[in-house]
Amino acid sequence: MSEQGVLREHALMWSGPRVDRLRKLDQGSAGLVDRLLQVARTGLPGMQRPDGTMCFTRRFSAARVVAEPEGCSLRYTAITVLGARHLDTAGQRALLGGRTVGEVCDVLVDRLSSTNSVGDAALAVWATAACGHQGLERALDRLDVLDSGPGPRYIVDLAWAVSGLVAARSVVDVERRLDRVRARLVDSLVGTRRLFGHVSEGDLTSRYRQHVGCFGDQVYPIQALARLHASADDPVALAAAERCAERLCQLQGPAGQWWWHYDARTGGVIEGYPVYTVHQHAMGPMALFALAEAGGQVDLDAIRRGLGWLVAPSEVSDVLILDRPGLTVRKVDRRDPGKLVRGLRATAAKVRPGTRLSALDRLWPPTAVHRECRPYELGWLLDCWLGGSYRSGPGVARDLRNH
Repeated sequence: MSEQGVLREHALMWSGPRVDRLRKLDQGSAGLVDRLLQVARTGLPGMQRPDGTMCFTRRFSAARVVAEPEGCSLRYTAITVLGARHLDTAGQRALLGGRTVGEVCDVLVDRLSSTNSVGDAALAVWATAACGHQGLERALDRLDVLDSGPGPRYIVDLAWAVSGLVAARSVVDVERRLDRVRARLVDSLVGTRRLFGHVSEGDLTSRYRQHVGCFGDQVYPIQALARLHASADDPVALAAAERCAERLCQLQGPAGQWWWHYDARTGGVIEGYPVYTVHQHAMGPMALFALAEAGGQVDLDAIRRGLGWLVAPSEVSDVLILDRPGLTVRKVDRRDPGKLVRGLRATAAKVRPGTRLSALDRLWPPTAVHRECRPYELGWLLDCWLGGSYRSGPGVARDLRNH
C-alpha cells in the first residue's frame, strides 16, 4: 500500500472528540471537513524538508502547478506536530516523511537555540508537552530565556505560551510561569474592551497600528484562556474568552467571513480583507470549540457559516480547495498596492474611531486570490478536527453535548 493509502486507512480510525465536533455540524459542513482532512493528509507530506522540519510555504499556479517548498519554519513544524499527534504511528510516518511526532520533536528541540522568537519556543513547549516528549524541559528553558524580563509582548506569543504551559502543567511544575503569562494576557483586555490588540503594552508596532488587533490576536487568546479554565477553574479567564468570542461572532461577515483587522478600543472592524482560508476551516472553529468544551457560551453556528464561505466565497469564483495536490488557497485579498487600504483605514480609525473610508471598497475590491499554502494551515486543521479538550470532575459548567 502507498504512503497515502496507509495514511487514509489509519487517520480515519480516529474517534472521540473529532466525532463529537462533527456532530455539531450539518451534514454538508461535516462532509466538507472530511474533505479538508483528506486535503491535509495529501498535502502535508510535500511540505516537509529532508531534515524533518516543515517548510515556510508552497506556491502554486492557477493551473495547479506546484513549486518546490520554500524556506523553513520551526513554528510551523510545531503546529504540524500538534495536528499529526492525533494519528497512529503509521499515520504519523506517512504524514511526516517516515518520522513519528516524537522524532520530529527531537529535531524541533535541537533547533530551538537558533530562534529568538518567543512564539517559536512557546509552540515547542506546547508540542513537546502534548506529545509527552522528553524535550519539554529544554523547550521550557528556551522559553524562559526568550520571555525573561519586562516589556511588551505580542498577544499571539502570550496566548501560545499559555496554551503550552497548560499542556505542560500535568507533567511538570509550571505554575509560576503560567501565573505570570496568564496575568499579561488577561490584563491585555483592558477595561471594558472585548477585543485584543496586537501587543500587550507599549509599542512593538508603528503608532498608527497600536489600536489594531488581527484575527489571530483574538482566536489564540480565546483558545488559550478556554484551555486554562478547562485545566483548572479560572472564571476570569473564561469570561474574557467569552467576551471576545461573542464580539467576533457578532462581527462575522454576511457570507461567513472572519475579518482580518479590528479596533481593540471600540470592538469594531477596521478592515475585513484579506480573508484567510485557515481562519475559516481551522482557527475560528478551534477557538470556539475550545471555549464550548470549557463550558463557555458560544455561537457554534458561526463555525458552519465560516466553513460555508470556503465553497461559496462571495468575492471570487475561484476554487479555494485543491483536493489534488492537497492545498488550500491562502487568502482572498484586495489588489491594493503596498496594503494601502489597511494602512489608510488604520490611520483614519486612529484619528477618528469608526471611520470606514467606504470609497476604498470601490477602488480596490477584494478580487485577488493568493495561491500559496503554509504547513501550519493544514496542521491546525488536523488539530482542530481530530482533537479536543474535555473537562472532567467537579466544576464542569456544561457538557458540550448539551449545548
